[in-house]
Amino acid sequence: MSIALLSIFIPTFFFVSITPGMCMTLALSLGMSVGVRRSLHMMWGELIGVGIVAASAALGVAALMLQFPEAFIILKLGGGAYLGWLGVQMWQSKGKLVMPEPGQEVAVQGNLQLASNGFITAIANPKGWAFFVTLLPPFLNQDQPLAPQLTLLVAMILLLEFLCLLIYASGGKALRHLLLDRGNVKLMNRIAGSLMIGVGIWLAVG
Repeated sequence: MSIALLSIFIPTFFFVSITPGMCMTLALSLGMSVGVRRSLHMMWGELIGVGIVAASAALGVAALMLQFPEAFIILKLGGGAYLGWLGVQMWQSKGKLVMPEPGQEVAVQGNLQLASNGFITAIANPKGWAFFVTLLPPFLNQDQPLAPQLTLLVAMILLLEFLCLLIYASGGKALRHLLLDRGNVKLMNRIAGSLMIGVGIWLAVG
């Protein structure tokens, strides 16, 4: 890929990634509730999902799947309901993602479950598939081998996505510290829970 093409590709996909969406909202919410370090487990699951979506879009699989959206319905509804349920638990200040108040003990969600949340959110997002189907093909040269081009593009997409996830999770962590300094643990849980419920609804109806 030429330098000129890269100069277009990088800002284009950075803008797509940094725009608020389901994955970024999830990163913000988890940054508030479990911190940036534990949010990294959600991120690697989300990045696997994004990599699969991007590669499938480049290979034309996504175009076929977009013609048969029924394939997404169960995953979307199930994933959306699960994330919404987690959000309700956080809003009620109980469950595995809650920041405990003084004297309160809560269960800790496993790292694989955090990764699963990220993976489901990435895979079940029709808007993500549509973005990649629309934006990736112009950057692929049909006269050159596809594999090296696709490897480079997907690697760059994942790097940009990871940077954006870190930005959102760090913003959530900053808000977390602000609220904790004021003793508003319950308010923090409710904000994070509301964001999680929003992600669930977006996933289910998007």
